[in-house]
Amino acid sequence: MSNPILLGAYPNSYEVPPSSSHSDKPFMDTEKSEKHIPLGFRQRLRHFTWAWYTLTMSAGGLALLIANQPNTFQGLYEIGLAVYLVNILLFALVCSLMAARFIIHGGMLSSLAHDREGLFFPTFWLSIATIVTGLEKYFGDDPEQAFSTALEVLFWIYCVCTFSVAVIQYSFLFSSHTYRLQTMMPSWILPAFPVMLSGTIASVIAERQPDRSAIPIVTAGITFQGLGFCISFMMYSHYIGRLMESGLPNREHRPGMFICVGPPAFTALALVGMARGLPETFSVLDSEDSAADGRMLEILALAAGAFLWALSFWFFCVAAIAVIRSPPTSFHLSWWAMVFPNTGFTIATITLGNAFNSTAIKGVGSAMSICIVCMFLFVFVSHIRAVYRQDIMYPGKDEDVSE
Repeated sequence: MSNPILLGAYPNSYEVPPSSSHSDKPFMDTEKSEKHIPLGFRQRLRHFTWAWYTLTMSAGGLALLIANQPNTFQGLYEIGLAVYLVNILLFALVCSLMAARFIIHGGMLSSLAHDREGLFFPTFWLSIATIVTGLEKYFGDDPEQAFSTALEVLFWIYCVCTFSVAVIQYSFLFSSHTYRLQTMMPSWILPAFPVMLSGTIASVIAERQPDRSAIPIVTAGITFQGLGFCISFMMYSHYIGRLMESGLPNREHRPGMFICVGPPAFTALALVGMARGLPETFSVLDSEDSAADGRMLEILALAAGAFLWALSFWFFCVAAIAVIRSPPTSFHLSWWAMVFPNTGFTIATITLGNAFNSTAIKGVGSAMSICIVCMFLFVFVSHIRAVYRQDIMYPGKDEDVSE
């Protein structure tokens, strides 16, 4: 009789047994009864999925978090720069392995069209967003105009590409796949996530841009930030409906619930950052008092940011309680959702603390940062351990398997 684990080495030959949405039974328990059959690197490479970019987007987010610390110490900048550079190396490594997978095994279009793996393709663009933003944070002191121009060009390229992803990927999902609302997970938001981070990039780079480019960048940032958040907000209604009707997801999927923390948090920090990034000469409706106009926009941004921060905090509490009640029993790449969205939540907290000039809020932001660093290290070690133990990059255990 053929072994399902061996059959899983070939596409579409292994299916995950269905699980109840209310069940706390470990996901894919049948795998635990199977003895691991050692596979070579070439065979395992077939299961190197787009979800691996969750590693690089989280590492890039950590570098940005370090750069935004309100309470600093000597050597912190160097630590953040080291994390940023290591993330670039990790990004290059992941890109190389993805290219190797498709060169050896083919199936790039199939991976993008896959009902589960394809949803993680936007994490590639989220990694790009952290790299572009990190350029400004760690190399923005470069006085050369060429550097600002390069960031401006990268911003517009990013906007075009991520808007195309949001349109094309959702159009494909609407026409080619059928997802039941009872199984809705926050990963459905991912195609809208990269275009939403256009506003986050704009909030970081606009302040150093010349007036001629700062206003178009902020305008585009607000536009695309609003687009991404509105799509996310519409998805939230399905997500809440699913939780009310079908209960919490399987325990192995609960770390993914933290994805919902990201959109309101990143929108909050983007609004405050873009309001501050407007040039001093900016005015509303040709008003003569540009200083008053700027102050008014900043106050509105702070009010909206505080409003959205509370929504992000609510999603964080719901997800945290769900995971603590039934912790996952085996590593999946969705664990990185416990890092990246919460990184945005922490930076939003720090941004509001700086804007309100509140020592207490800044202190909370620093404490949250320590927690994020600890969580990053925990997930990173678990990730390496899972690769070594063949808990991922193995037939039937990755995002290339339909549920």
